Amino acid sequence: MKSMALTGIGKIGMINKTDPVLRQDNDVLIRVTHMGVCGSDMHYYTTGRIGSNRVEYPFVAGHEGSGVIEETGPGVEGLVKGQRIAIEPGMPCYRCDQCQAGRPHTCRNMKFLGNPGQSPGLLSETIVMPAQNCYPLPDHLKNEFAVLAEPLSIAIWAADLAGVSHGKTYGILGAGPIGMSVLQYCRFLGAEKIYVTDKLDYRLRMAGSAGAGWTGNPDSSDVVSGILEKEPLELDVVFDCCGKQEAIDQAIDLIKPGGKIMIVGIPEFDNWVLATDLTRRKEICFQNVRRQNDRLQKAIDLIAGGKVDVSTLITHRFSFQDTGKAFDLVSGYRDGVMKAIIEF
Repeated sequence: MKSMALTGIGKIGMINKTDPVLRQDNDVLIRVTHMGVCGSDMHYYTTGRIGSNRVEYPFVAGHEGSGVIEETGPGVEGLVKGQRIAIEPGMPCYRCDQCQAGRPHTCRNMKFLGNPGQSPGLLSETIVMPAQNCYPLPDHLKNEFAVLAEPLSIAIWAADLAGVSHGKTYGILGAGPIGMSVLQYCRFLGAEKIYVTDKLDYRLRMAGSAGAGWTGNPDSSDVVSGILEKEPLELDVVFDCCGKQEAIDQAIDLIKPGGKIMIVGIPEFDNWVLATDLTRRKEICFQNVRRQNDRLQKAIDLIAGGKVDVSTLITHRFSFQDTGKAFDLVSGYRDGVMKAIIEF
């Protein structure tokens, strides 16, 4: 089988790998049809690492995907050959203390698609996954849109942790695919006062069209002053969806006493710097968001039911052979890209 693998910093190429086979009774062989290029893939592509996770080349990345079932193990029920599915990339052990406590997303023995040292990713013609990682799609939901269920599930988990509801004020710093997903889900929950920032003006225009009440570019204006002019009592919740130190600095200035800052973005550095005076006096709560916890089916249902329109997020489509072009486009924020997907 053919796979597209990272072969060095900023390098990707096609390699041949042994065809995967079913080894466990609950295994499912999947023909991958679509994959979304994620920001975390970009970290591995441009730096070779995320925190302590370091790539050993060649490495197959990718974790946002959909496909078609080719074969099922003898213990699999409810899934059949030819069925279209969304793929849940996290494979917890279901035995450790975290899994038993209802936190499989922080499983101590997690294997995650496209994560170094855990599992190769989706950039292969076929993969094998446990049956519980295969989510059947409604007939009317296209595979390309099902790819967006995984990033939407992260947004759902983040907003649920934050307690998003009608009547509160929200900031979203970073209007990439995750930030836009947070925006759309917050709007679905009834949030009306949502302030969005990004350094790319075209993404701010997209955020405005998706329901943001105010948008601003920190490179061309003082976004903190602009938001506080509208909300002098500051914001209830701020979502950092870009993983930048300056965004956390802005979030601390924007959040009201007792407010919550949700850290959703993945930084490229190892340590945050926090203003101790303001964070202490405001009694700010910092909540890290680790992927998602049992929200994928909800994401699929919201997309299938037309409650969240992910179709607007897909701006570019590439063939499997042109995966390198997709990675270059996304890493360089070129050509108005929001979400690029690979079509196998």
